[in-house]
Amino acid sequence: MPKKINFRIDGMQCIRCQAIHPLMDYFEGCPPCMEAGTPASVAPHYTAWPLSLDFDTIGDWLAYPEPSGLGEGNTPLSNLPRLAAALGLSALCTKNEFGNPTGSHKDRMGRIVVKRALDIGAKTIAVASSGNAGVSMAAYAARSGLECVVVTTPDLNPNWRRAIEMHGARIVATEHSDDRWALIAQHARTGNWYPATNYTIPPVGSNPFGVDAYRAIALELHLQFQAVPPTDIIVPTARGDLLWGIAKGYRDLRDSGLARSIPKIHAVEPYPRISGALAGHGMVGTFPGDTDMVSIGGNTVTQQSLHALEIAKGSPVAVDGDDVATDQAALAKEGLYLERSSVATLTGLRKLISAKKIASNARVVLIATSHGYKEQARFLDRLPTKPLSRQVSASR
Repeated sequence: MPKKINFRIDGMQCIRCQAIHPLMDYFEGCPPCMEAGTPASVAPHYTAWPLSLDFDTIGDWLAYPEPSGLGEGNTPLSNLPRLAAALGLSALCTKNEFGNPTGSHKDRMGRIVVKRALDIGAKTIAVASSGNAGVSMAAYAARSGLECVVVTTPDLNPNWRRAIEMHGARIVATEHSDDRWALIAQHARTGNWYPATNYTIPPVGSNPFGVDAYRAIALELHLQFQAVPPTDIIVPTARGDLLWGIAKGYRDLRDSGLARSIPKIHAVEPYPRISGALAGHGMVGTFPGDTDMVSIGGNTVTQQSLHALEIAKGSPVAVDGDDVATDQAALAKEGLYLERSSVATLTGLRKLISAKKIASNARVVLIATSHGYKEQARFLDRLPTKPLSRQVSASR
């Protein structure tokens, strides 16, 4: 069976030590860095870039060029002129990743992970997920005829559970969140499951081919803003898969000569993990906190998050849940009902402007990873609500 991988890839490169390893799957990151106690992700090493870029040829820039047929990518923008004016910005918009087939950015990863699994003959994909990634991998596995196991916890949102089961995936619930990783590690190391997400502690990020797929967001933004590029991009961040992918995509555009510069790319988190690591509290420790922004939860930091901020000269910012709830209502008044993890980008934007990390005349893009319809009601208790009005029939 001929390989379908992009012919421009000749190996996998460590994002930390820059060593280039043979073209294989390194689910636990760079082996020498892991052995040295400094775990770091690897990424596909491209020997060259295509000579041009348009919406029809974005696939040529990715590890697996062939589309899935589900229609992921090329997500739209929503302009927010009233909020831009209120914040003193030149322009503000969202990149609507909820426009992907299963309603989140995870579909970009799902497409590539499935292509890679098929390429190497894997039969079962496994994903540790509290929601979006599980639904996405279940859908893309079903599309490609692969088995899928979603390892989650007993409190999985019933909206996500129903979607996962409808796609035919098997759900396995572990008592604690970290137990998910141990179970996937066990099966991945024996070759039974092909992992889509990280399973190591300390973490190194998700499947490196899947993470690489997020570069497409940078490629699309480059095409959508060719006349006047954004100055700042704000990304909801857990372990930095999305953050790294966008930063790497812009660096590749610059290195190819198609872009002159890289916008500042900032990381929004629910409590100060990245800033704690940058302040010298260690890369391999834990940064505990509690949040209802489940898509960006977790208590660890990855090298890829730090390197992404270094590439894009961005800043980390932690946001308060009550402020995010207020901004969720503010964005809804603009016609966008987003999950709280996405709304956190607007809250982070306010803080970054206040801290003078973003100029008052900046052109800002917020990455809207998913819409709010997936959230359980228990996450919405702080939203302002009004009693339903009763309509009297005109015939009475």
